[in-house]
Amino acid sequence: MIASMSRKGNCYDNAPMESFWGLLKAELVHHCTYRCSLGNCGVYIEVFYNRQRIQAQLGYLSPAAFERKFYKTLFVA
Repeated sequence: MIASMSRKGNCYDNAPMESFWGLLKAELVHHCTYRCSLGNCGVYIEVFYNRQRIQAQLGYLSPAAFERKFYKTLFVA
């Protein structure tokens, strides 16, 4: 495995993942005990983040709804 790092002082290559970790900590970790958080990370990502949480970048749809809409328009055309 090779680390993906840009030159010194350039933080933009890692911004999407840092944003996700910030959301994960704010919405899951700070509301549970440590043991509870570790067991629920997969559930948080698959159930809440991918299927229920709306995102402005996706037109205020969840990632799952955005994907369904994308494939529906792709196959209709």
